[in-house]
Amino acid sequence: MVHELLVLGAGYAGLAAARRAAHHVRANGAGLRVTLVNATDTFVERVRLHEVAAGRDVGVHPLVDSLNPAIDLVVGRVEALDTEARTVDVRTGDRVRTLRYDTLVYALGSTAAADAAPGAAEHAVTLAGLEGAREVARRIARERPRTLTVVGGGLTGLEAVTEIAEAHAGMDVRLVTSGPVAAGVSVRGRAHVRRVLDRLDVSVREHTRVAAVEADHVKLEDGDLLESDLTLWNAGFDVSPLAAGAGLAVDGSGRALVDGTQRSVSHPDVYVVGDAAHADAVDGRELRMSCAMGLPMGTAAADAVAARLAGREPDAAPFGYLFQCVSLGRRDGLIQFVHADDSPRGAFLTGGLAARYKEMIVSSAYGGLRGSGKQGSAEGYLWLVRGSARRFLRRAA
Repeated sequence: MVHELLVLGAGYAGLAAARRAAHHVRANGAGLRVTLVNATDTFVERVRLHEVAAGRDVGVHPLVDSLNPAIDLVVGRVEALDTEARTVDVRTGDRVRTLRYDTLVYALGSTAAADAAPGAAEHAVTLAGLEGAREVARRIARERPRTLTVVGGGLTGLEAVTEIAEAHAGMDVRLVTSGPVAAGVSVRGRAHVRRVLDRLDVSVREHTRVAAVEADHVKLEDGDLLESDLTLWNAGFDVSPLAAGAGLAVDGSGRALVDGTQRSVSHPDVYVVGDAAHADAVDGRELRMSCAMGLPMGTAAADAVAARLAGREPDAAPFGYLFQCVSLGRRDGLIQFVHADDSPRGAFLTGGLAARYKEMIVSSAYGGLRGSGKQGSAEGYLWLVRGSARRFLRRAA
């Protein structure tokens, strides 16, 4: 009997899971029927959304380019998940289809944080999705704002503010962050980031929280008002409430709790990957939301499903980080090499070399998910992140 594997979401993690499962079908004769559900018929390179916001037409590809005959694609929006009946309701156009599964891979990703400051939902734009990034580009082209404020000093906010400042010289661009800029990199790496921000004339307000967002200004908690014709909100992400509503065990933010094989700790027929999963890192903290972790999560989940169907025990080794890649415009960047627990090493790359390295990483991430991509790249990357974790744990022991 054919085992129905249903994958929800075709971001980095979900697409990696579907392709890896299809590889097991074709290479090993695994008795799987793989169905992939996605809200659109395109794959979006989410790590390029800051480029889209700056006005570049990049990072959107037909999803069919990443599929093969072993994957059935259903374009529709997931509306309901019934873990007892093992069914998913998907709205496709004007009707709802009910899809049955034996094993589910849940990869519905994340969205912009809903608990933003008052007025942020009405007056700010987020870069959590393609439409938000395109809206920023449209408004810059149409309205020619004099002032632009990016809220959130994490890697997404940092890439957005430098990309836009470089592409639109003369605009008054500023960055507001509740902590330090580039907090997770080394002291010397952070110094390079500050030099780039100075070169691009980006003003920075560190250790500053936003109290409210209005149409033409941002109000800070210390009472200051910053003129802002266009505000970009990048302070945090949320996940869909669907997993919690379906009864899966979740953490306080709604991310599903999983074991070392990405299997739900409460529902053994459900695997959760990508931003929607709360997986433990080598130091006990949860893995941060990122393409770098989403890709191996998807691959590992598909491997685990295939192993269990074949009567084997899957690999449950944790993942370790390798580096942080930050683009700082088109001609500069920072590649911060890190330990498995994401703490910075002394080694890093900057300048044009870092920009080219970042482009290579981004291109290879999508390249491994294209129909012509080699499955060995997915397996190799999974081996690298697990090897990083194993070395870390050996040293700790």
